[in-house]
Amino acid sequence: MGEEGSLLIIVITLVISFVIGITLNHFWPLFFNNYGTTLHVIPKGTFGWPLLGETLSFLKPHPSNSIGTFLQQHCSRYGKVFKSHLFFSPTVVSCDQDLNYFILQNEDKLFQCSYPKPIHGILGKVSLLVAVGDTHKRLRNVSLSLISTIKSKPEFINDVETLALQILQSWKDKHQVRYWEEARKFSFNVIVKQVLGLTPDNPQSALILQDFLAFMRGLISLPLYIPGTPYARAVQARSRISSTIKAIIEERRRKHVVDGDSKKNDFLEILLCVDTLSEEEKVSFVLDSLLGGYETTSLLMAMVVFFIGQSQTAFDRLKEEHDNIRSTKEKELLNWEDYQKMDFTQKVINEALRYGNVVKFVHRKALKDVKFKDYVIPAGWKVLPVFSAVHLDPSVHPNALHFNPWRWESDEQISKKLTPFGGGSRCCPGFELAKVEVAFFLHHLVQKYRWEVEEGEQPIAYPYVEFKNGLTIRLHKNST
Repeated sequence: MGEEGSLLIIVITLVISFVIGITLNHFWPLFFNNYGTTLHVIPKGTFGWPLLGETLSFLKPHPSNSIGTFLQQHCSRYGKVFKSHLFFSPTVVSCDQDLNYFILQNEDKLFQCSYPKPIHGILGKVSLLVAVGDTHKRLRNVSLSLISTIKSKPEFINDVETLALQILQSWKDKHQVRYWEEARKFSFNVIVKQVLGLTPDNPQSALILQDFLAFMRGLISLPLYIPGTPYARAVQARSRISSTIKAIIEERRRKHVVDGDSKKNDFLEILLCVDTLSEEEKVSFVLDSLLGGYETTSLLMAMVVFFIGQSQTAFDRLKEEHDNIRSTKEKELLNWEDYQKMDFTQKVINEALRYGNVVKFVHRKALKDVKFKDYVIPAGWKVLPVFSAVHLDPSVHPNALHFNPWRWESDEQISKKLTPFGGGSRCCPGFELAKVEVAFFLHHLVQKYRWEVEEGEQPIAYPYVEFKNGLTIRLHKNST
């Protein structure tokens, strides 16, 4: 046959073996679980293409106050729980309220956090967001303790209000602003002050912000570590942020030696005294705090302003509540008791979280075969509880595609119906701080301004939510 013929046979054999390998890897989980010895009934669905499966369709951008075409079609065809092949893994997707709640409440028992490996490359191995088991429990306990301490300090509330007033003061000669950028500026200034004790005009603040923007862009990019790609720049940005944080920590320790008991009243000061965390964990802890306090809070602020700008009735009720609080304060700053009086504000925040969906879904995997109702989730499969599907489900929330803060006045099952910050042992520990920031900013915003949202603005899930035009709003000063 000759060498060329032999080489051709070898090439064909390798290609056929590769195709067979991919096909078996793709369809084996389906075959085994339906026809193998376990005889489990897994949810209906389709695996789509080999390797990529249906990932691209699942991640297709859509308004965040809708579930998108992919979920609409699959839920219509297969039901609220279906199988797919997403993120290179056989997957059960849950749009069911009961199953989502079950998944969140059984963390580290039946299910475990399982974010794609490239995310680990950006966040780091000891990030609270990707840690599992005992490591996660230890980090979370420290986080809850720190947040509880910070929340009770009047300095935190005073800083939040002071920074809010500074942002609003900068608008005095403006007729319109790109609100999402302003919200990001505010939330970053707050979190950097609370975590690292840095003021907005500190050079290190600007340095961290510049790297942080590159870091954020990498989280929503293709995981290709090629020089110049957003992912590669994000990994490099994380390294630089970590170096900056380490330098701040060393400087803080040096000052302790020189100045004795002269200590700052911030998150880092408390964190330095925690003996249960390694140096790497403390740096990662600070980065997690910056991430949670920056992106999630600013996006929630944008959601509230976007929806309130389209509901005059909700705006009037919100303004009435804050006018009543301000009438008793004269020129005093707000305090924790004032925050507790912001009842309708909490309903507005809850409704913006439900309708806007800051977080669409989270990543989990089944640790063992899990039976739920009439089907089984096979061990090792990825599980995606989709929060937005429950938030926008008319059987759970009547008139679900309408912004209505009053729906929360008499709801007794809010913990099951509203899961914007996750749930169970992985519920975001800083969610209360985010709500305080939003409430205090709203307090002054609704008293100073009314606003209109520019036509065409819309929150889009990529799956991370963005306002592509920066949420431009036209401002109108209140006569009072």
